[in-house]
Amino acid sequence: MSQRDLKEAFVSNLNGTSLQEVALGSFLTPLCLISRGLILTLYHQARGTLPLPLPLISHLLLDFCVLILPLVLSCTVLSTVLHQVILSLAFVSACVFCYIYRANSHRFARHTQNTVSAFLQSHVQFDQLPFVTIFRVIVNVKTAISILAVDFSIFPRRYAKTETYGTGVMDFGVGAYVFANALVCPEARGKNISGSKVNHITKQVLAVWPLVVLGMGRLVSLKMSGYHEHVTEYGVHWNFFFTLAIVRVVASVLLAFLPASRSWVIALLISGFYQFTLETSGLKAFVIHNNDRERSFLHANKEGIFSVVGYVAIYMAGVQTLVEPVSRRLANLPFGLWSVAQLKFW
Repeated sequence: MSQRDLKEAFVSNLNGTSLQEVALGSFLTPLCLISRGLILTLYHQARGTLPLPLPLISHLLLDFCVLILPLVLSCTVLSTVLHQVILSLAFVSACVFCYIYRANSHRFARHTQNTVSAFLQSHVQFDQLPFVTIFRVIVNVKTAISILAVDFSIFPRRYAKTETYGTGVMDFGVGAYVFANALVCPEARGKNISGSKVNHITKQVLAVWPLVVLGMGRLVSLKMSGYHEHVTEYGVHWNFFFTLAIVRVVASVLLAFLPASRSWVIALLISGFYQFTLETSGLKAFVIHNNDRERSFLHANKEGIFSVVGYVAIYMAGVQTLVEPVSRRLANLPFGLWSVAQLKFW
């Protein structure tokens, strides 16, 4: 086999991992965020001041060591002992929290009680929800790590995208990426359509030009360089940039005529109808088993084209997550309870 064939075989015919392992891995990020907060709290308790000395460098190193490095290690050298890593980190965080609580209770018992009470009664004073930013950042970081690592043997094969059935971490990642994009779309942020609906849809079509350019750039560079391609992932000419562009346009068209507050209904209808069509027609066999890719553009890119339907359903679910009045209720939560809700979101 040629080097290209070997590389294609390395990322092909994979079956993924269990949903339990994917869910377990999702606990790592909130634990890292909690650990970062506890470290800063310990420093403030010891020195009585924040930020750290040389904040540009020290905070960058802290964030890299506490937030980025654990994500890299969890999908490489520590992937076989991930459950032990998470349990150990949770145990250490709990011990540090108890230490901080006891130290405060001995020194400033009344002050601590008043501070906690004020914290629980305080409210978020802005419309933006920080957990959205955190979620989007972590999704992008995890995506970058996985894309760069998947071609190396140190990245577990069970984390890569599956061939037909199953769930890999990267399968979960592409869905999370679409979901994260939906959280910041104009409809989710409650922006009203200015002008006619046709003009609004036209603006949304023009707004996706960077994704189209990136998709064309990736397509041209792959064809010219002869770099190996996993054709059964998206097709011969398709890639994820095209998917993101089409999903954005389709969702904008739907939300121009349907209320954003009922986007969860649209998501259920789309996913239910698509699954029903797969099971009751020949579409499933066509997508999975038909290899006549030279017949038409649809045949050549069937995986990418038909996957758009599922991604639109995920996108609509993401819109519902923050659409009014849900975001208003979140913003009106007491800050302490909102922080707990922030962690539950993960």
